[in-house]
Amino acid sequence: MKPLPALILWLYAAATQAEDALAAIKSRLAPAAIVHGHFRQEKHLKFLSRPLISEGEFTFQQQRGVIWKTVSPVESILLVGDNRLLTSQGEQALPASFGRVFPAMLGGDLAALSEDFSTSAELQSDSWRLTLLPKDALLGKAIAAIYLAGDSELRSVEIRETNGNTSMIGFDRISHPVQLSPEQAAEFARLSP
Repeated sequence: MKPLPALILWLYAAATQAEDALAAIKSRLAPAAIVHGHFRQEKHLKFLSRPLISEGEFTFQQQRGVIWKTVSPVESILLVGDNRLLTSQGEQALPASFGRVFPAMLGGDLAALSEDFSTSAELQSDSWRLTLLPKDALLGKAIAAIYLAGDSELRSVEIRETNGNTSMIGFDRISHPVQLSPEQAAEFARLSP
């Protein structure tokens, strides 16, 4: 058993190392108010032998939220704001942590992610990987862990659910437009009360 002062020093060193790793990842991410790109998602369900695959476009705007537009196999749209979630079927209940987590992942807001998750990081010379474990008991009932990986952009997200299902999302064709298109602005306007 470690003496109390040694344990306190070890905990402080571990916390400082985690903060340094998050700062290093944040410094690698390209800062942008708008991020647009393509996604490919594989949803692995325990009861299916093959994954469900979908593709589409996403747009993150720092003040407004996320547009998640699936174009294949079936067209659908998901709009995520601070406290609202709209789908093709209408407004859905939005857990508070989800309203923060999804935009924080796409926007590279590591401080916001640290509010809801314990974090650990692995750094390579040209890439990084971040492990997120839920702090919130309600979030922890649905999500076992989230793994983010990237370089100067977020390139992949793996979400492991507590029920054994897994979602793997890859991002490419990422751009940083100076302003939203009229169509994107109209979609975000739907989130306004």
